[in-house]
Amino acid sequence: MRIFSLIAHPRPNSFCHAISDRARNALSSARHEIVHHDLYAEGFQPCLTAEEAYSVGDTLEQALSRAADPTVRTHRKEIATAEGLLVVHPNWWGKPPAILSGWLDRVLVPGVAYRLASADGRPEGLLSIAKAVIFNTSDTQAEREKADFGDPLDLIWGRCVLPYCGVKAYERHIFRPMVGSSDEERLTWLLNVEELSRIAF
Repeated sequence: MRIFSLIAHPRPNSFCHAISDRARNALSSARHEIVHHDLYAEGFQPCLTAEEAYSVGDTLEQALSRAADPTVRTHRKEIATAEGLLVVHPNWWGKPPAILSGWLDRVLVPGVAYRLASADGRPEGLLSIAKAVIFNTSDTQAEREKADFGDPLDLIWGRCVLPYCGVKAYERHIFRPMVGSSDEERLTWLLNVEELSRIAF
């Protein structure tokens, strides 16, 4: 399977990077093809420009030609041919980091990820992704996340983004709380990442 992988964390020694490394190594060992992007390392620019602003009637070719930024064009082309998706990011204020939110704005556009054929707002998903796996880190306990906040990251990925783009199946795994976690706990989490990645795709 061709898997498109994203990591969104500014510190290369972060636990998110360790998660991404373990997941990708497990997937590579299982002979999957990995196309990986570290958004911070690449200096991905998150702001959609007026010149590349999308149109609901775009084809893939038009969506690619609208992207003056070659990095955005590459990401659009690669996600359009992906069969699996792996995303790793922290929970910041109940949302992904701004660089990843900007990636959603600039890459998952009409013609690439979905098509709107009518005015009722119901999209036709265009991605060929059979499975998406999201790994998050967080400092919020699970009970408080649901009771006080409603788990906004699950709403973003599981209801607002992935189904809209035609992703067939989705799972999300959270490691928490990061603050105060021991080396033993983190090692257990990384072993869990390996196992989850092996059975996910």
